[in-house]
Amino acid sequence: MTGLLDDLAAVLGDNLLLGDDDRRLRSRDYSVRSELDEWRGKITMPAAVATPTTVDAVAAVVRVCLAHRAPIVTRGAGSGVVGGVLPSPDSVVISTERLAGMRDLEPADLLASFGAGTLGIDAENRVQAHGFTIGHWPQSIDRSTVGGWVATRASGQYSTAYGNIEDMVYGLEAVLPDGSIYRSRSTPRAAAGPDLRHLLIGSEGTLGIVTEVTFSLRPLPEPGIRQAFHFADIEAGVNAIRSVVVPGWRPPVVRLYDARESRRHFGEHVPRGRCMAIFLHEGPPGHAQLEAAAVADLCRTAEGESADSEAVDHWFEQRNIVPSWTELFEQGLVVDTIEVATGWSKLADLYHAVTTAVSAVPGVIAATGHSSHAYRSGANLYFSFAAQPPDPDDFAATHAACWNAAMEATVAAGAGIAHHHGVGRIRQPWMADELGPGGSALLAAVKKALDPDDLFNPGAVIPDPVA
Repeated sequence: MTGLLDDLAAVLGDNLLLGDDDRRLRSRDYSVRSELDEWRGKITMPAAVATPTTVDAVAAVVRVCLAHRAPIVTRGAGSGVVGGVLPSPDSVVISTERLAGMRDLEPADLLASFGAGTLGIDAENRVQAHGFTIGHWPQSIDRSTVGGWVATRASGQYSTAYGNIEDMVYGLEAVLPDGSIYRSRSTPRAAAGPDLRHLLIGSEGTLGIVTEVTFSLRPLPEPGIRQAFHFADIEAGVNAIRSVVVPGWRPPVVRLYDARESRRHFGEHVPRGRCMAIFLHEGPPGHAQLEAAAVADLCRTAEGESADSEAVDHWFEQRNIVPSWTELFEQGLVVDTIEVATGWSKLADLYHAVTTAVSAVPGVIAATGHSSHAYRSGANLYFSFAAQPPDPDDFAATHAACWNAAMEATVAAGAGIAHHHGVGRIRQPWMADELGPGGSALLAAVKKALDPDDLFNPGAVIPDPVA
């Protein structure tokens, strides 16, 4: 270990962090599993934290770790919720925190490049100052990085109109597991073989380290129009949203809440027992008014009833407020969220299957859901559960049982196990089900070819070898 630290110090100087506080601060993400470990005093710290300032320095750190066979965990701002950046005692955390800031802006081509460690809100503010938007608004925008968006294949709250992160990425720079540097070609489209960017988008640091991201921007839209409708049940709401999206309407925000979540989020704005759908419409001049009128007609045709638009205003005011898991632990509660996806024809059945399965876990007092991202051929479901185990020693087991129930019900329904939070270590046990034998073998082969010693974020994403 001494040799590893000496070699890292030679490469990084003061950008190598070895103090307990520095290592502890970068030893976790925002997952319930991580916070529960910290609450119980069981946090695992890495051997060192590297904070390089250039892509060449990242490559040098990788080469040192390869020479010493030290595992590497790449970390952005630690906002992930599925255990994607949890280190081992012999690992080196490579933090992208000093790879931050705008690198380039090309207004004519609507392109902006940022260091991977740039906070999302900082990147958005920089382009808005020039009349543009990235269009990516995850709940964690003020505590997540643009590199983290790419690594986890993230989705934002405006995805129905603007797409997901893979639709916004124009170019990437990354360090590969052999220490070499990859830069994608700057072009709006290519038919030059497989798109290698997609080996990195969603790889969560297992196939490379994203160091710079170039986004294709959009002009800032006109101020939007907000509206809401409530429906008799989840089936009616799903049918209404499908009737909006399938013909081609693309409100940036399309969200449908089940009855319990509707009451929790919107109170008296929605009658008890009804499901609330909210919409935001925006775009070039005249678009929002046209779309809002068409969507209103479609929702009423689907037997929706108009609700006060103040309900949507309230959602926008509260949308990025995230609870502290520890505060809930101290109240005797274990709470988490799980997002999955499927086609329209299976969506309502999947909702009932997952909420029923999670509700059956001993100690669960609530299992609810909503849809927050819609597509031509389907949508996601975003579940929340709250459990009250009798003993704090049961928190971890109850949390695992809820996840197991949700994932098994999702797999049984033939649905996708992850929509936008990524895989990390929490979902990794179900990746073989997600990919199937052929897909699992293919991803394992890619991993073996790029990272034969399994040093890049071992234990995350990649399915276990088939016996």
